[in-house]
Amino acid sequence: MPNKSSNKNLHRAGVAKNDEFYTQLADIENELKHYKDQFRGKVVFCNCDDPKESDFVKYFSRNFEHLGLKKLIATHYKDANLFTKESPYKLEYNGDKNDNRMPDPSEFMTEMIGTGDFRSEECINLLKEADIVVTNPPFSLFREYVAQLMEYKKKFLIIGNTNAMTYKEIFTLFKEDKIRTGYTNFNIGMFFMVPDNWELFHHIDKNGKKIARVSTSCWFTNLDVEKHKENVTLYKKYKPEEYPKYDNYDAGGFKKLAQLFDR
Repeated sequence: MPNKSSNKNLHRAGVAKNDEFYTQLADIENELKHYKDQFRGKVVFCNCDDPKESDFVKYFSRNFEHLGLKKLIATHYKDANLFTKESPYKLEYNGDKNDNRMPDPSEFMTEMIGTGDFRSEECINLLKEADIVVTNPPFSLFREYVAQLMEYKKKFLIIGNTNAMTYKEIFTLFKEDKIRTGYTNFNIGMFFMVPDNWELFHHIDKNGKKIARVSTSCWFTNLDVEKHKENVTLYKKYKPEEYPKYDNYDAGGFKKLAQLFDR
């Protein structure tokens, strides 16, 4: 009987810099279905993935024409992957060429690269080419990862630790409406494929991979999310004394704090 996972897994992963959480296709499909029109004509970059294992790559290659994508790029980081020992490489997909409506192996172009680290010069150059970044970046590097996306002014849809909302840098982006949560209810959490050496997990899937639930996980994006455009019905009068000054924000000067947390 497999052991159930808890948020202690996530904490240990952060301490040990073990960020191997592979997003499942069902979670990707449930979130991405809301953004179809925003991907048309775009170059999508998955820069924290092993292309051969990544369900992000599977989703975008299989839905390339449906979404009207221009190009799909994914990079493999040599030290972050525990499922394969392959050297780092870049994958590109430009759509179906033989009209069978399926991405065939021969239609993927691969090229060896240096490290595959999202901070490397090679990956930054690919980032500059991309329109939208979609991936599950290392939770332990989340601040640095988001800062890079902001520096290069990229659209993104990424998965992170729900607690990242409380980080000073990330909270400021929420306040300035430069980042928001996605459609998936972040009170539910998500199931991830984890390395074979993990002792705590929820179950084993049909492919023999260990699956662990991480309750503190959600989607972060700067794409349009319709639910955040809805008006919020306020039920209290604003009183400065009820909104004190915190370390990362002077809540006393924000009259619509309730609207911020609804985002």
